[in-house]
Amino acid sequence: MTDISKKKATIYDLSILSGASPSTVSAVLNGSWRKRRIKEATAQLIQNLANEHGYTANLQARGLRSSRSGLVGLLLPVHDNRYFSSMAQSFEAQVRSRGQCPLVVSACRDPEEERQVVETLISYSIDELFIAGATDPDGVHKVCEKAGLKHVNIDLPGTLAPSIISDNYEGARMLTQAIIERAQKDGPLSPDDLYLFGGRNDHASHERIRGFRDVKHALLGADPDVCIQPTGYSPAMTARAFETFYEGHGKLPRAFFVNSSINLEGLMRFLALHPHETFADIIVGCYDYDPFGSFLPFPVFMIRQDSEAMITKGFAILDADRGPPITHLVRPTLVPPRTALTGPLDALKDIE
Repeated sequence: MTDISKKKATIYDLSILSGASPSTVSAVLNGSWRKRRIKEATAQLIQNLANEHGYTANLQARGLRSSRSGLVGLLLPVHDNRYFSSMAQSFEAQVRSRGQCPLVVSACRDPEEERQVVETLISYSIDELFIAGATDPDGVHKVCEKAGLKHVNIDLPGTLAPSIISDNYEGARMLTQAIIERAQKDGPLSPDDLYLFGGRNDHASHERIRGFRDVKHALLGADPDVCIQPTGYSPAMTARAFETFYEGHGKLPRAFFVNSSINLEGLMRFLALHPHETFADIIVGCYDYDPFGSFLPFPVFMIRQDSEAMITKGFAILDADRGPPITHLVRPTLVPPRTALTGPLDALKDIE
């Protein structure tokens, strides 16, 4: 029997140990064993032996043999909010379940950086790319197209490749209606009592503002332009916008819609500088989900975007023949105050 006690096991070593053919071992290790109708018991045996003997796939060698590296990329705008970190967690889990290796990078919402990062990923021979929240998705598409790289847009749409995004208009409608209905329990709400803070000149912000204004006009009868306060995706700029409003009015709006958890962070920075009793009666809606935000001392309604469903749909598109550059909408969920939902992190195993 081959002595593998002092070296990492190869497919051929595992073939000898398991009694299965090298091709069967390879199918189990690359995740394609179900398609080949290999018995689950055989697959489990091989996987156990691989773990026991420290088998690791040689992705470079695999790429040379199959013209595929097994690497799948996800380009994010930023890492530091729950929505994109949740998206990355779902992405990594799905990539690994397919027997591939995930690569997650960010470009800090810089279009030039986006293109340079993708060029670097292409140099590592990635097989596929998910482009999430890109500032210039069509510019990234051109880089991918030139290299023949399969790709799909997530979160923000492009015009040249298929896109899967949250239904921002419908989510904004649900959120705005919930804010208004909750506020009206304490008395009539005038159009001047409901504001929107955050967002910038991108598709998601446009759709959320459109949904906000449509519902506000339908339920409150008017929607003054001054009630839209774009601040970009910046906690500092959002905090400054709240401070400016407060200095001019001596109070915050009775109810308001913030465009993302980044803008909610700006609200928290503002509130930290003022007595919280002053704002005990505000009602907030946030187009993002964070369980901590749901337990603030005032009502906070949230929209949870289904990043797992978007990633699943993205793989379905990449697995099929390339389709037209249409945009697929994924319906989000309205989360009432005092609600904590489960998410991708719940799948992680506890370490004793």
